Amino acid sequence: MSDEIVLSATGLGKQVSSPEGTLTILENINLQVSSGEVVALVGPSGAGKTTLLALLAGLDHPTSGSVELCGSRLEELDEDGRAQVRGRDVGFVFQSFHLVPSLTALENVMLPLELAEADNAAQRAREALESVGLGSRTGHYPRQLSGGEKQRVAIARAFVSNPAVLFADEPTGNLDTASGDRVSELLFNLNKQSGTTLILVTHDKELAARCDRVLELEAGRMLNRS
Repeated sequence: MSDEIVLSATGLGKQVSSPEGTLTILENINLQVSSGEVVALVGPSGAGKTTLLALLAGLDHPTSGSVELCGSRLEELDEDGRAQVRGRDVGFVFQSFHLVPSLTALENVMLPLELAEADNAAQRAREALESVGLGSRTGHYPRQLSGGEKQRVAIARAFVSNPAVLFADEPTGNLDTASGDRVSELLFNLNKQSGTTLILVTHDKELAARCDRVLELEAGRMLNRS
């Protein structure tokens, strides 16, 4: 971990319209994350964790405040600009895997490299799958993989482009205990090897305890800065 700030949010807020009027999802969120830091976002369902993750990653627009990600102020960019930042600097692991069903494991992992027009995409993707223990499953489609294997493909895809920041939203949420333990161990090991900054949304207290810092949300507000 270094002193370099790779992600910061200032006065971040999100409101949405509803039949009952305006709902405040997040209010006045301020945070800074250093390069190589592992941060857990915890809190009850509906606290705003996933919304905050989407705002920090530039997948959604804040109603107020600003986000700076790897030197880019996201609110100053259009969708193409934000997509460029994500493609260059960001990796994602989601609870529901988000694999493309019509692509093999190898092709799913190659996808971010091909979008970035990177060299040696197939070789790099194959090595990434080997690093998560799926070197023998490169030609399998998502429907032919277990939940734990799908998540390992997703982790390989997230790490293959060497992202500066990796966002993981409940990465073990859809897995049984044994598969979840294996996936979380893999996530932390790969993160340590690569020095990637990891922002992790989780309900798992043991997973959160392994992080450098835990930020707790409740009803859209940050409760602590521990």
